[in-house]
Amino acid sequence: MTELYYIEDDRNIANAVKEYLEQRNFKVTICTALSTARQRLKEHVPTCVLLDWNMPDGHGDGLCRWIRSSWKDLPIIFLTVRGDSADIISGFQNGADDYVVKPFELEILYARILAVLRRTGNVAEQYLVCDAIRIDQNRHTVFCNSEEVSLSSAEYQLLLYLMKNKGKTVTRGKILEQVWDVNGNYVNDNTLTVTMKRLRDKLSQPVCLKTIRSVGYRMEDTI
Repeated sequence: MTELYYIEDDRNIANAVKEYLEQRNFKVTICTALSTARQRLKEHVPTCVLLDWNMPDGHGDGLCRWIRSSWKDLPIIFLTVRGDSADIISGFQNGADDYVVKPFELEILYARILAVLRRTGNVAEQYLVCDAIRIDQNRHTVFCNSEEVSLSSAEYQLLLYLMKNKGKTVTRGKILEQVWDVNGNYVNDNTLTVTMKRLRDKLSQPVCLKTIRSVGYRMEDTI
């Protein structure tokens, strides 16, 4: 199922688009403010974003820039009213992949979404997010509070494993097995302790990375 965030403050339009797309195997989440969309994106990355230009708490280009700072390949389609060529130009300058002019036919919007997804694929799968920590698996990059963090190979693999298992408690033994032993690097338990300490330091002691005493660790959203 294709997951889509639709950022639109007009409930009638939003509900009509939601109903139409969900009949075509989309899962649509409506955000009626830019601030709501930011919070949603911090929690989970969808397959595509539909972004209305004029919102109660600002213009869509600001959110588009913010999205591009962390998710460079996430498809964004701007929705703008007829005749606002300046909005269209600004949208592309700030990273939009396409635009649709209001009022629009639902069939045309659907076709444009499919066209963008054919070009980009499901890029959401490459991103892992927990609170302010984000991993781009394709680029092997890590961001914390939108700042790129340089990690060693072991630190990156440890974080990646925990992020892939977000919400689950993973034992120290399982981490040693999956992060080190799978590559034939047999290490002792202290190696995990030292690597975890360095990782936490580089990520500014994130509260989302929890120690489960006498068991292991768990990543979970806290904001």
